[in-house]
Amino acid sequence: MIEWSDTDLMIRQAIRDFVDKEIRPHLDQLESGELPPYDIIRKLFAAFGIDTMAAQATEKMLAKQRAKEAGELRAEKQGSSSNGQESMMALLASELAGVSLGIIASIGVSLGLTAATIRSKGTLAQKERWLPKLATFEHVGAWAITEPDSGSDAFGGMKSYVRRDGDDYLLNGQKTFITNGPDADVIVVFAKLDDGGAGEKRDRKVLTFVLDKGMPGLTQGKAFKKMGMMSSPTGELFFDNVRLGRDRLLGETEPSVEVGDSKDEVRSGFTVERIGVASLALGIINECHRLCVDYAKTRKLWGQEIGRFQLIQLKLAKMEIARINVQNMVFAGIEKQRAGKTISLAEASAMKLYSSEAATEVAMEAVQLFGGNGYMAEYRVEQLARDAKSLMIYAGSNEIQVTHIAKGLLA
Repeated sequence: MIEWSDTDLMIRQAIRDFVDKEIRPHLDQLESGELPPYDIIRKLFAAFGIDTMAAQATEKMLAKQRAKEAGELRAEKQGSSSNGQESMMALLASELAGVSLGIIASIGVSLGLTAATIRSKGTLAQKERWLPKLATFEHVGAWAITEPDSGSDAFGGMKSYVRRDGDDYLLNGQKTFITNGPDADVIVVFAKLDDGGAGEKRDRKVLTFVLDKGMPGLTQGKAFKKMGMMSSPTGELFFDNVRLGRDRLLGETEPSVEVGDSKDEVRSGFTVERIGVASLALGIINECHRLCVDYAKTRKLWGQEIGRFQLIQLKLAKMEIARINVQNMVFAGIEKQRAGKTISLAEASAMKLYSSEAATEVAMEAVQLFGGNGYMAEYRVEQLARDAKSLMIYAGSNEIQVTHIAKGLLA
């Protein structure tokens, strides 16, 4: 893939029309946190038929699993079932990121992490229970692993724990920096099993549970005030003896030594998330690029457009180079997905590291190009700079990406 297809370009224009009509007029409210993003997301899903397609795909998947468990599923020819949706999702992510990064972050965590984890690890009954409303965004999902004292040491530093209590579990602990946390209807939570053993706490088994809003002992904290991604509510979760039946343990069975625990599933989620960062970075770069080119053509100093000055031209040229590089990275990822090839964690980390740094550099240069105007909220480049910086921390800090890339090379 070396360029967007004609169909891709039509989809991109339709997304841009929606953004101009339904999102840009409400940016100030979204940025202040006055307006949650969820109704806009539902309107987006309805406008593009995403909710209908998701409902149909979910029901088809559930019907197939029902038939399989009943022994009625006939062999099917294997092949890609994406129907070219990779490019549509990349376009959707990049176009939304260029105007309001938080909106696409809320979508990505709800669908790409919460629903995907249930789909991957859940039993048929669990999928039937939670996936239909998550898939259509009728319900909002959150994915809770990060804790105040863990950060990049997500597993070793994890203190949230469950203890067996008869046939149930009791969950205690705290999670933080949880996207959609304040408002989520469904929450996937990772916690260590405290079985009373004398082993090292860092090495204890990690289990995955699904919680619903309003459960006794679950407290969803208020949204944090943040530097960027303001349109996506982020908060804390508190667990005080939350009673969980085995029906809330994903898979409904504790993993054996042979199968392993939830750590591999989390790493798979990290890979998906980091691949997506490249599309988000591309959206920010594209919007900075557009705004800066327009400004360079219209802003005049010393009797001429600033685009005639070589220093301005150098900034624009570097933005164009970054745009081409990150776009090609996104294209390469789409091609691999279409071919059914696996993108390794190391490769995903490389995509995340490069694209997030490129987006941040471009956005900061956009502020500089606009001068005093760039520092004002009216011109929007300051918002893009704040949002871009979050990509260097979001989905794992860039310092951690270096470690994963090096481990992949040295393995």
